[in-house]
Amino acid sequence: MALRTRREPDGATAGEETAGVRTRRRARRGIRGLRGRGARGKGGVKRTGLRRFFTWRRLLAYFVALCALLVGAFALLYYLIDIPKANALAKAEANVYKYSDGTVLARTGDINRESVPLSRVPKAVQHAFVAAENKTFYDDPGIDPVGVVRGLVNTVTGKGTQGGSTITQQYVKNYYLSQEQTVTRKVKELIISLKVDQRNSKDDILAGYLNTSYFGRVAYGVQAAARAYYDKDVEKLTVAEGAYLAALVQAPSQYDWAVATPTAQRLVTRRWNYVLDNMVDMGWLDAGERRALRFPVPVAPQPAQGLGGQAGYLVDAARNELIAAGVSDQELAAGGWTITLNIDPDKQRALERAVKPALRDADTQGAAASVDPGSGRLLALYGGRDYTKHYLSNATRADYQVGPVFLPLVTATAMENKQGRKGGRTEVKDIAVALGLPRDITGLTDPTTVTLGLAGASPLRMAGVYATIDSHGKRVTPTIVKSARRGDETAGPPGAVGDQAVTRATADFLTADLVKNDEGPRAARSLARPAAGISGTSDDKKASWYVGYTPDLVTTVAFFGEGAKSRKQIRLKDTGTEVPEKVWSTYTREALRGTPASGFDLEEAFPAVAVPDPVFRR
Repeated sequence: MALRTRREPDGATAGEETAGVRTRRRARRGIRGLRGRGARGKGGVKRTGLRRFFTWRRLLAYFVALCALLVGAFALLYYLIDIPKANALAKAEANVYKYSDGTVLARTGDINRESVPLSRVPKAVQHAFVAAENKTFYDDPGIDPVGVVRGLVNTVTGKGTQGGSTITQQYVKNYYLSQEQTVTRKVKELIISLKVDQRNSKDDILAGYLNTSYFGRVAYGVQAAARAYYDKDVEKLTVAEGAYLAALVQAPSQYDWAVATPTAQRLVTRRWNYVLDNMVDMGWLDAGERRALRFPVPVAPQPAQGLGGQAGYLVDAARNELIAAGVSDQELAAGGWTITLNIDPDKQRALERAVKPALRDADTQGAAASVDPGSGRLLALYGGRDYTKHYLSNATRADYQVGPVFLPLVTATAMENKQGRKGGRTEVKDIAVALGLPRDITGLTDPTTVTLGLAGASPLRMAGVYATIDSHGKRVTPTIVKSARRGDETAGPPGAVGDQAVTRATADFLTADLVKNDEGPRAARSLARPAAGISGTSDDKKASWYVGYTPDLVTTVAFFGEGAKSRKQIRLKDTGTEVPEKVWSTYTREALRGTPASGFDLEEAFPAVAVPDPVFRR
């Protein structure tokens, strides 16, 4: 019986397959093979679920699509966003500062501003600013793509801003936009910067930048800054002075030489050198001339009017706290804020009355800070005789030795080591920082310097340290700002009471020891309530301290020797501790009037035994 043959579509039998048919069959098999491999991973395992959407080809397609989308979105935004009118910074409102009860303490808001044409700014000074902020300014398109991406990432992740903006971007932010840190504002800054760079000359942009930048001391623009820091017009600025002003823009409050901490002075000096080195690299300054330059210390600031007495010290403390919390100098200087302080007006007046009689001569400076250990609220602060006559706050300065009032921190270190709660042995500096002193504190290198109290710390910081001890070891950071509002915007420092700095056993051991020493019973008798206290004079006899506390109130009182004319540290004429102790008892008695007496709630975990030697950083 003959076999029947299957006919192919083109008329050929299976045994007579044409070359065309064979080609089509191979093609179909190839397509099926590709489909099979496309759904499988290594080893031929079939991809399932979401994995099949993430092949290399598809990822590449996604990336191309995303890029196209971003480019399209940017093009649309570039078309829609135009250069706006100048912002209202030139019409800055006053900031209103209030006591905790709502009564007005002060109003600030006078803007020191004088715009000048670029022709009045020496070429070397212009170059100093470009060298400091944006070396590619004369060649770039107005933006730094890497800096933009970094700024957007930091804004989204809540890390604030970091360097990287071009001079054009900074000018746009200062002149056209607000200082708020949002993605929307950053995108606007980017697009407007590109348009401004296309429409304006580089000289126009640089002039705008120099006239809108904030320099601290309520000075807007390089002309106002030249007057505020060197008491001269901008035309007369030297290269060294121009380099300092250029360095200052990065952190005006921190880098103001008159109030800068030793660390801040080192930082601004380093940045000053960085500016000059960049000028040499760019060919704008001769290397020999650069080597001959010396840091130009600015003149003493002239305090703003209307901030006499203690008002200026309180306003400055509040400003510095808000800046540390992330509010920029420019945002504050723009005005419109209502800032309520934790300062209790009755306690503030009581502190001023207590300190004033103790200032027996012009060469003695007084300082005090009073804190609620339960909340961390700074209830009263004494910064000096008069803010308009002595600009530097004695309550926040850290250039005087603390003397024997540092010794409880040594004991705390030994107690923490005795308990073995922190693994390897703890150093004195670790405990000092945990309790609230700054990390750059000096004078903690060996047992001798520590026991003599050669470390420098401010009365406000020391009040925080003892508030932490009083609160059973929970970290207390004194805060002066209760609230800060501008329209719908709010700002303020983080919580004043934090985590456990030292164990409760260590903190209560220190309080028990200070209650039982000679000054504790004396303080208790003077107040007719339980109290702990410690006093001491610094080894160089230039400072006298008393720190005392009850369960309700911690107050540091200090007197410093400072030449009335020289403004240099000198030995106190009266080096006894009776004066600061009397001020403390007078103030505390008045401040706690009407408050029921209560005892310290102490955990009795350690007997009064010798403690091991602490560890010192070498």
